[in-house]
Amino acid sequence: MRTNHEIDYFIHGEEMQMVEIELDPQETAIAESGSFMYMDDGIQMETIFGDGSKQNDGFFNKLWGAGKRLLTGESLFMTAFTHLGNGKARVAFASPYPGKIIPIDLSLYQEKIICQKDAFLCAAKGVSVGIEFQRKLGTGLFGGEGFIMQKLEGDGMAFCHAGGFVMNRTLKQGETLRVDTGCIVAYTQTIDYDIQFVGGIKNTIFGGEGLFFATLKGPGEVWLQTLPVSRLASRILQYGTSRRKEEGSILGGLGNILDGDGV
Repeated sequence: MRTNHEIDYFIHGEEMQMVEIELDPQETAIAESGSFMYMDDGIQMETIFGDGSKQNDGFFNKLWGAGKRLLTGESLFMTAFTHLGNGKARVAFASPYPGKIIPIDLSLYQEKIICQKDAFLCAAKGVSVGIEFQRKLGTGLFGGEGFIMQKLEGDGMAFCHAGGFVMNRTLKQGETLRVDTGCIVAYTQTIDYDIQFVGGIKNTIFGGEGLFFATLKGPGEVWLQTLPVSRLASRILQYGTSRRKEEGSILGGLGNILDGDGV
């Protein structure tokens, strides 16, 4: 028997996806603020402290649990959407940038998934959204994006968002995958996560890929993304603050004028 609410869902779209969750009477979905798109009549929206997974946990425990969310850059509050009417009703949540929505049934993964701190989108009520610290010293010193992550616990459905194309890899016992820390979306708790120095003077000085990357050692499953939001933001910032690369001094300048960029 599941302890979390059981929900049905539909994922629509290609590059800019949305997930539509179907609720039976008294069923609830929780979501990060800012992801809501629309809801049917009969659904009540309520701002809650934390994720609402532990209603009888005491005020200070709730405060501590919600406070840890600040370390992942999330709000102290989440939004709960409860169907108070009859029949079925739907509520939808949209992805924040181009990519894919990943549905994860936590009951299939020993009731725990570790994900990037900005990956969580929404879930069935009862799913606990907490914080996961990497315990190894090297990861803490050099891990960057991978040091503080989120953990999703429970036996219900959770939905994560990833940028670009998403790849799912199943690692066998002892199999190791070396990944850019920003390209990791989520992995199962059986995966051993660590940070490794790239090495080599040329790689360090001229590589342009950072000095460290993550190593993921199996057994377990890993979800990877081709476009981390930090990389997307960096490229947009670079494009907006620098002049376009010109193919030639005359033709390139003429192209800028025709495009409205040259003055």
